[in-house]
Amino acid sequence: MSAEIEVTAHPSIAAIPAEDWDALACPEPGRPLDPFTTHRFLLALERSGSTGRGTGWQPRPLIARLEGQPIAAAPLYVKSHSQGEYIFDFNWADAYERAGGQYYPKLQIAVPFTPATGRRFLTLPGLEAQGRAALIQGATQLAEQNGLSSVHVTFCTEDEAETGELMHRVTRQFHWENRGYASFDAFLADLSSRKRKMIRKEREAAQGFGGTIRALTGADLRPEHWDAFWHFYQDTGSRKWGSPYLTRAFFDRIHETMADDILLVLAERDGVPIAGALNFIGRDTLYGRYWGASEHHPFLHFELCYYQAMDWAIAQGLQRVEAGAQGEHKLARGYLPTEVHSLHWIADPGFRAAVAQYLQAERHAVDEEIEVLTAYGPFRKASEDADDRI
Repeated sequence: MSAEIEVTAHPSIAAIPAEDWDALACPEPGRPLDPFTTHRFLLALERSGSTGRGTGWQPRPLIARLEGQPIAAAPLYVKSHSQGEYIFDFNWADAYERAGGQYYPKLQIAVPFTPATGRRFLTLPGLEAQGRAALIQGATQLAEQNGLSSVHVTFCTEDEAETGELMHRVTRQFHWENRGYASFDAFLADLSSRKRKMIRKEREAAQGFGGTIRALTGADLRPEHWDAFWHFYQDTGSRKWGSPYLTRAFFDRIHETMADDILLVLAERDGVPIAGALNFIGRDTLYGRYWGASEHHPFLHFELCYYQAMDWAIAQGLQRVEAGAQGEHKLARGYLPTEVHSLHWIADPGFRAAVAQYLQAERHAVDEEIEVLTAYGPFRKASEDADDRI
């Protein structure tokens, strides 16, 4: 690393001026590529108590400066567990500790609780290589100086992952790609007849729950909407994780500071929300994050989380929908398997070699899985009769 570049760790995102951070996180004019590395999102996590003391996500954001000018940043956290990461290393931790090592705490360059691909090394345009190298060296030096086991960079971009500076891991999610569709019906025309009919039946059943569905963003969002969604989120979170990651204050905070970054889809009956799906809006991607309901209705989950998101993305000219982690059931609904990338540094040489061997085998298995799953996707095969496009 050049002697002129200084990397410092800060006690919180609040300690860094928003204009300095966002000049690195979203240097392009207009809407950010994704809202998750913006100062306002990370500050909402901190100010709401969703990250910080007692959460296992202790902020230590990095800033790299060249002659006093910020040129790069990374959302770094000290982790005392592996919860809320979605590219999981529980098995690594178990193996290392069985061998007598101490895996936690570790360092994590990530957006907490957010399995969405985006830039993790935030750099000024034209200084990508220098900034990334400085941040990597700064993070690994911080781990070495404090006797920490590892550094992990999760949900980074493919370009960031292929620099060769750290061990590269490939996993997968399911994403929907907008192939220039003018309407949802145009998307359906790309599917096999059987899948097309299935989706139409699901949408008809879901929309027949006895109420209306509304897509809200910006000034249309009201505090009472968050009261309802908090109830939905608590129910889903308690069933999935035991306790929700986010606090009630987080939703109040994003209502105040991020309304234009949010799409909230609500199913209402007699003016009362009974289910909802929370999405965040990027420049070319809609990111589905949370869902919940106070009543069960057939296929309403698919309608609010997947089909409404696709409808909205088509209408807004967005290129894709990322609907979160896991979920092979997304495949039949047009969401195809997509590579997801992460980077890893392990302090212990022997353990590092074992992890590298594991990653090589895992990569081969993931490649095969993506190939097989894609072949089972819902899209029409070239051999199908063109008359099937109804």
